[in-house]
This record gives sequence, C-alpha cells and structure tokens, in this order.
Amino acid sequence: MKIQDKHYHTIWLKVGDKRVVQVIDQRKIPFQFEIFDIATVDEACFAISEMVVRGAPLIGITAAFGMYLAVLNSDGSDFENYIARNAEKLKATRPTAVNLAFAVDEISNFILKNKSRNNLHELVFEKVESMKLQEVINSERIGEFGLSLIEAIYARTKQTVNILTHCNAGWLACIDWGTATAPIYKAHLQGIPVHVWVDETRPRNQGARLTAFELGEQGVPHTVIPDNTGGHLMQHGMVDFVIVGSDRTTAGGDVANKIGTYLKALAAADNGIPFYVALPSSTFDFTMSDGIREIPIEQRNVVEVAEIEGIIGGQIQTVRIISEKSPVANYGFDVTPARLVTGLITERGICKANKESILDLFPEQKQIKTQW
Repeated sequence: MKIQDKHYHTIWLKVGDKRVVQVIDQRKIPFQFEIFDIATVDEACFAISEMVVRGAPLIGITAAFGMYLAVLNSDGSDFENYIARNAEKLKATRPTAVNLAFAVDEISNFILKNKSRNNLHELVFEKVESMKLQEVINSERIGEFGLSLIEAIYARTKQTVNILTHCNAGWLACIDWGTATAPIYKAHLQGIPVHVWVDETRPRNQGARLTAFELGEQGVPHTVIPDNTGGHLMQHGMVDFVIVGSDRTTAGGDVANKIGTYLKALAAADNGIPFYVALPSSTFDFTMSDGIREIPIEQRNVVEVAEIEGIIGGQIQTVRIISEKSPVANYGFDVTPARLVTGLITERGICKANKESILDLFPEQKQIKTQW
C-alpha cells in the first residue's frame, strides 16, 4: 500500500546496511512520517513493547527480524543458551499476540538446526524474508475471500457498503494489504462504493490515528467515530457488516482483539449484523480452546489512559486528561466468544467460528492436543 503515493512495506532491511532493520514509527502517525532503526534484540523488544510497531502479523515479523539480529550480534559463545535467552526476551514483550511466539519459535528452531553453517546469518535472513512475504500473500488472499462478502452486499443493495471496524487491522498492522482492511481495499480498487466507520480505539487511538490515516492515503471514504457510537449506527441501519482483526484466535473460534471488540460483537448480534474476523493462519492458537479462560490479556501502562497525545503547533504533545488521584485500569484486549462471530476470513477461505469448520480449513492441525 502507499503513503503519499509511494509504496511501502512496514518493515525492511536498511538499504546498504544489512545489520539494521527499519520500520515505520507508528507512534508518530498521522502527524509525522519517520523511520525507526533496529540494530539489536533490545531495540526490537523496545519497538514491540512500546508500540513503534503494532498489529499481530507485524509484531511477529519484527520479532523474527530480532532473532536475525541476535545471530548477527552473537560472539559464538554458549550459542544455544544465547539464542534461547533472546527468544524468551522477545516473547515476553507482548503476551496476547500469538504471532509473536509463533515467529520466534519458528526462527529459533531454524537457527539451531542450521547453527553449524558458515553462512547462518544469510540463511536466517532468507527465512525471515520468506515469512514476511508469506504474510503479504496471506493478507492479499484474505482480501480476495473477504471481497466476496462485499460484492454480495453490493449486488443486493446497489448502494454504498458501510463497514465498521475497530482498532487497526490494516496494512500498518501487517506488512501489506492488512487483514480487516484487505477486503475493503480490494473492493475500492474494483470500483465498489465502500464507506468505513472507524472506531477511534481508545486509549492509543489506533483507529483514529492509523486506520483513518491509511484509508485516507488510499482514497477510501471513511468517518472516524467515538468508540461508543457503533451500536447507535447499527440500530439505525447504517452498518452493513463489521470486520475486525485478531491477536489470537483459539481452535474453537474465540477471538482476542483490541479492547472494545467484544462490545461491537454484542451490538452486531443484537441488531442482526454480520460480524467477521479477518486473520492469517499464524494468528490461530490451536493449543487453546477456551479463549476467555486461557488467553493471557495484557495490562498496559496506566499512562496510556491518563494521558493523550495530539499535535500543537506542529509538535506532538501529551496532556493529562484525568485527576492524578484517580486510579486506572488498562486492559489491552478482550475476548469475543465464538458464538458472536459470523465467520473467520483466512488465507484459505471463510469458515465458521467453531472447531469443526476451522479444522476443515486446517486439517494438518487435527493432531494438536487441546483441552476440550
């Protein structure tokens, strides 16, 4: 996708220096466009935990590049323990997004399998790059399958298709295309009139700052709304369907996503509006069955709620919005039960949010043990 008509991925190696990974600094969007350099595992951890990079697929690939940097910076001593320590350090940064652990484990196993190779760092880079490009392919396929849902609505109504989304599940959260936004971009490119209701997504405002920004750069009509507006819009027939992303989805179809997603699913169910979740296979956790009981929910810094960022006189500034005497709870995610999910849009197709339908798309996962 594009920023100011120039195509970008969200992560890449610095031109002329393969020891530096570069990402778009999402803390600055939409006010400033800056590139953030990552040259060590600790800097990769910072980028993930401090939300320089955001979104489950991008977090996973950033962690994979972190393991690549670990290989580059190794002195060769006690190599296996060194790799294990850095892997655990990366996995501890964001506990809810399963892509993170999946990517780190995938690269760690690859590193240890090939540790005696003289060109190990080159092999690891090739592996990480292949994972990155697979995420792009997955997102585009999600877009193709999700497009069919938008086409069906437009064929029936011959009117603008109104879509509500929450947080950022766009190309900024992935590598390209996005998950929830991929069908929207596909429809827009085909000339189907679409309009997106963009939840602001407090407390970090990923919807207002990221989703709205990227939709605007692609020329997709959209409107930013307060988080609590979605139910009203649904009651008045102003939403055709809801589509969100996921940070972890269980084998039974429970979906962990940015806090507030569950409330959108409840409103959609009450108003008979389809509620879809778009996700690549790397976001499934086939070892879990009960999302509410098993998925770890990240509790983030209270400052995110107590303060808010904006731009004043060309400078990004922070102001406090609550009394210093008031305590804060900042749960980063909630879990939407499978019963509220109309369907899951994956790179392999669309399925229902239940064990049988999911495993029909991913039969190779049937041997994984879950607690049913």
